[in-house]
Amino acid sequence: MKKRQFTAEFKTKVVLELLREEKQLGELASEHDISPNQLRNWKKEFLENATRVFDENRREKGLRAREKEIEDEHNALMAKVGQLTIENDWLKKKSAQVFGPDYEKKFNKSKF
Repeated sequence: MKKRQFTAEFKTKVVLELLREEKQLGELASEHDISPNQLRNWKKEFLENATRVFDENRREKGLRAREKEIEDEHNALMAKVGQLTIENDWLKKKSAQVFGPDYEKKFNKSKF
């Protein structure tokens, strides 16, 4: 016989029904064709991990804030690159106007 697999959504739905205490554990188990022990295990696991919801929210907020900082820094650096590119192009143009088109040969004293 193939082992049944349940989705997290289904488990959550059933455990929340159990926590509402509108129906007894055995009644819910038979209604969903699940063993009572399985429901107890799901409930225990659910309650043990409930605090993670709030911890992960805090971590996610921290990660989003860090991501925003990195994005802002990236945008600032890209703006600086653009500014320096424009300045460099302007200096090349002015150098060619003042010193002539072969200005690079006059100032590039490479020993290679």
